[in-house]
Amino acid sequence: MPLTPAFEASVYKTRRDEVLRRMREMASGAAIAIFPAMPVATRNSDVEHPYRAHSDLYWLTGFEEPEAVAVLSTQGDKPFTLFVRPRDKEKEIWTGRRAGTEGAMKSFGADQAFEVGKLDDELPRLVGSARTLFYRVGGDDPQFDTRMAKLLHALRARARAGVNAPPRIEDPGQIVHELRLRKEARELDALRKAVGLTRKGHLACMRACRPGMHEYDLHALLEREFRQGGGRGWGYYPIVAAGENATVLHYNDNCMQIRDGELVLIDAGAEYDLYTADVTRTFPASGRFSAVQRACYQLVLDAADTCIAAARPGETIEGLHEKAVRILTEGMVKLGLLKGEVDQLIKENAHRRYYMHRTSHWLGLDVHDAGSYSIDGKPRPLEAGMVFTVEPGLYIASDDENAPEELRGIGIRIEDDILVTDSGHENLTVSIPRSVKDVEAACTR
Repeated sequence: MPLTPAFEASVYKTRRDEVLRRMREMASGAAIAIFPAMPVATRNSDVEHPYRAHSDLYWLTGFEEPEAVAVLSTQGDKPFTLFVRPRDKEKEIWTGRRAGTEGAMKSFGADQAFEVGKLDDELPRLVGSARTLFYRVGGDDPQFDTRMAKLLHALRARARAGVNAPPRIEDPGQIVHELRLRKEARELDALRKAVGLTRKGHLACMRACRPGMHEYDLHALLEREFRQGGGRGWGYYPIVAAGENATVLHYNDNCMQIRDGELVLIDAGAEYDLYTADVTRTFPASGRFSAVQRACYQLVLDAADTCIAAARPGETIEGLHEKAVRILTEGMVKLGLLKGEVDQLIKENAHRRYYMHRTSHWLGLDVHDAGSYSIDGKPRPLEAGMVFTVEPGLYIASDDENAPEELRGIGIRIEDDILVTDSGHENLTVSIPRSVKDVEAACTR
């Protein structure tokens, strides 16, 4: 694990200061917020999955080690406490260096740090007279939920001694996730680097693909390009789907042979400093689209281009989705997939037979990044600094007897990463081939 944060310590301090300010605004009286690390996940037997930090904890601290707990308090002169694994020479021989309490303060800016084994002793003191506890119940670690429940129970049991548990519990996501929605300059730098590596991976696959290869051959190319450029690898497990596999939205077997005449759908994004790109491209295995494939592809591209062109402050993700649905529904009628009047088909959600998912989601530290999509029950207006995807698709199952035979087994998705700017938008992934002409050129053998 890195012994120093990816960004300057001042970046994280500024974030914590803003979180503390908003905690004071929301709380009546003193408040405390607790952010535990992601638990280590077992792959099988005594083998663990590679560890990846919890995005909220990382955003606040830059700290990536497991078992950590960050505590923010509006009381006293030490607002940031970090609980970390102790230095352990023997264990560090096996699993790598640890920051320890000294590193937590020196490198990560903690006002005070304790070994995580002292959490149950120190946390009641830190909670102190807090009237509001910011903690996400039902988060990523059920065992930590149990730990918090025991803490609150113990505090309530001491009520006669004048010790009180915080009477109010709030989700810190109300604050942290709202702040994560609007990307800072350093975050955008990381996203651009992730996009650059992602571009290399997708281009390598387009250039290398041949009928007779396997999906896993292209998966391997992605991994190489993402790693060679200094990335952490992928930000989510890649989808490499040939032929009818592309009609399975989250296909990830990535093991079938690629046949002549098939389309190949790749949904893959590199991760850089824990920020991930999210890009999907679909291209012909043979290097040239057939007439039917081209018609389907152009329909999806038209939907994507229309949505991207409309992206600007004040627009909503819901509004973009509605634009995509209308264009796709009109195209489905022309292709013979649907019959009827377009407005009525949309009202009946008829398009969902061939376009089942939403058009956009937030993007950042998580591929489906944090942040609400509505405010007071209404679609949230886009604002400068937000990053989201545009990813319309068309998925026609190979056994769909209602579809024209020549369309069956075609799966297409085109996904780009969009930054909202003051005056409109920037397509961060526009340099990854999108048009029929550019895709075929990239596939030139």
